[in-house]
Amino acid sequence: MLYLHLALEQFTCDKKKIFWTLAFFKDGRAAKWSENLFRQEADTGIFPIRSWTDFEQQFQSQFFPVNAEVDAINTLEGSSYYQGNRTVDDYLDSFLILASDAGYMDSQTLVVKFHRRLKLNIQSQIATMPFGRPADMDPEAWYTAAQRIDQARLANEVLQSMLWSMTVTPAHSAPAQPTPFSVLRSPPAAPPSVPPAPSG
Repeated sequence: MLYLHLALEQFTCDKKKIFWTLAFFKDGRAAKWSENLFRQEADTGIFPIRSWTDFEQQFQSQFFPVNAEVDAINTLEGSSYYQGNRTVDDYLDSFLILASDAGYMDSQTLVVKFHRRLKLNIQSQIATMPFGRPADMDPEAWYTAAQRIDQARLANEVLQSMLWSMTVTPAHSAPAQPTPFSVLRSPPAAPPSVPPAPSG
């Protein structure tokens, strides 16, 4: 929608808007829905969606949840929703969207839901902080504390990886050369003494 508004001169009719948007429907259910629309056009000679308003309505009916609030509540209350291998930042982004869709406004409820799905080690570190432990009625403080702990963990992992690579990689130094030694030669033997010639 943002691009369509910024480039009005490129989209002089609803059909251009619809076809341009469908060009992005390349995978999964979106691709199948798009293919079905063009198949109907091939069979009847008429594209089945006639206006942008109609396109928006059909798109919503196909891809928007019937009840976003119920879906979000079911996700947050279910047993399979956890931080898992995600960073706290990624988990928090997902959590805030779900909490908004679910209509959770109470501060204590937000803290309980957020805390319960964090990794256990992060839960424990926040709960046992000797100083500055966030209040159970302050979700923003909980979000910040979890992010700081996770960022410290990630920084430590990078440092440990660097130290590990330094200790396991052998130094590529030139092999030691044997110490050269001199061959000791005996001094040349003195020439044999010649007896003096007889006089007279």
